[in-house]
Amino acid sequence: MDFSQPYAAARSPVLGENVVATSQPLAAQAGLRMLLAGGNAVDAAIAAAMTLTVVEPTGCGIGSDGFAILWDGKELHGLNASGRSPAGWTPERFAGLTKMPERGWDAVTVPGAVSAWIALWRRFGSLPLATIAAPAIHYAREGFPVSPIIARLWAQGGALLGDQPGFAEAFLPGGRAPKAGERIRLLDHATTLERIVETEGEAFYRGDLAARMAAHARAHSAIPEATMTEDDLAAHQADWVGTLSTPFAGGSVHEIPPNGQGIATLIALGLLEAAGIGDRPVDDVETVHLAIEATKLALADTARYIADRDAMAIDPSALLDPAYAAERARLIDRARARDPRHGAPKPGGTVYLTAADASGMMVSFIQSNYMGFGSGIVVPGTGISLQNRGTGFTLERGHANEVGPRKRPFHTIIPGFALDGTGQPLLSFGVMGGPMQAQGHLQMALRIMRYGQNPQAAADAPRWRVGAGREVAVEASMDPALVEGLRARGHSITVEAPDAFFAFGGAQIIAKTADGYVAGSDPRKDGHAAAF
Repeated sequence: MDFSQPYAAARSPVLGENVVATSQPLAAQAGLRMLLAGGNAVDAAIAAAMTLTVVEPTGCGIGSDGFAILWDGKELHGLNASGRSPAGWTPERFAGLTKMPERGWDAVTVPGAVSAWIALWRRFGSLPLATIAAPAIHYAREGFPVSPIIARLWAQGGALLGDQPGFAEAFLPGGRAPKAGERIRLLDHATTLERIVETEGEAFYRGDLAARMAAHARAHSAIPEATMTEDDLAAHQADWVGTLSTPFAGGSVHEIPPNGQGIATLIALGLLEAAGIGDRPVDDVETVHLAIEATKLALADTARYIADRDAMAIDPSALLDPAYAAERARLIDRARARDPRHGAPKPGGTVYLTAADASGMMVSFIQSNYMGFGSGIVVPGTGISLQNRGTGFTLERGHANEVGPRKRPFHTIIPGFALDGTGQPLLSFGVMGGPMQAQGHLQMALRIMRYGQNPQAAADAPRWRVGAGREVAVEASMDPALVEGLRARGHSITVEAPDAFFAFGGAQIIAKTADGYVAGSDPRKDGHAAAF
């Protein structure tokens, strides 16, 4: 592994035998406290995830969805805790609309993050759930100072969602968003977390919290009889689904199977293997051009085929077949940008975290409301802010991802994992940020696995993001010569200002070495990696 820091951010990687990396320092420390108390990486990940719903509500909440990939010391496990649509969500219910709603109850599918915490804890946790939740409950009840980037996103979310039912009461004390460094308490949030702990999640799906969510939905939905009900919440379950993988750089990269977009990373990496990427430097125009073109092809396939696994017309593994990858790779023109007619994805709002312990357990975990605060709905008196994952459905008739009852929508949030050539853990990683996630996973895997960069350098490096057609956005820190080289190959390049930080995501990465772990945390976020 190369420990040089060639990019402007130049944070040092964090090394240790027990590590937690998150997008908010208090959450990272909450996870580390579990490890110091003798807990394992799962305890740390759940503590960090719960704490993030308090200290980073701009990207997640108690009403989020979640996914995880876990190495238990012997094998890999994949967890899909994303929720399904209400039973009343027929295509006819949304007739006359040109796209799925983004705000209000008509965008909310059953929230799954709580089920992710409980499923992970029951199967792999070692500490009492009350101990794990203690930091989150403390910060919610006693207060915490809001960190700078989160304060900025909070203000943006407040301006956009302040009129949504329950939002201002929960998140705009005194009628405004808290400023950076200002202390805020989320008392209802604390009470709800305590209730979740007391009932091991039952209150949220089959008890008093479920009843309050369903009542609020009936009161505020355009069509009350077709919105989320107690039965929809009670029917939810988190599913252990394993992973899909593709060989890359002498190892393998793993993602959760659809309904998520992780398969786009795998498709693109398969194309790069077929194209023989790696003979030029990582920031060379040839390397970046090939990665962009592979990503466009992968996103085109993802948009066409990926949906709830039960609704897909093809087996996802067909998209990863080496022969198919070789066929698709021949569509890449090494000299010119092409347009495979993929769609232009939407922005997102997510938190990703990873934890690893001295026993060898590693956890890659992601939870999200989507589009920042999500639907804007906050159930009064509970602090439960709801995601808007229903927006991930399409209204296109006959599409595998067409909205329908009790169906999981296409999901942007994806945890990543990589194994080495012997089948042992190599990387636990993720890049939060809507459509940036699959593209970010590719860029992290390329930099670390193919080019040997350390996790922090890979997180610091300037990123690119594919848009529609030949459009590519790049960060202002990218080498101007590289930018001009891409333009010369026909890419329509937009250089985005440094304050467009969220558009390029936020990475958290832990790499396993023979002597412990090496971690990196994205400088575009407030967080850090912590270790001992």
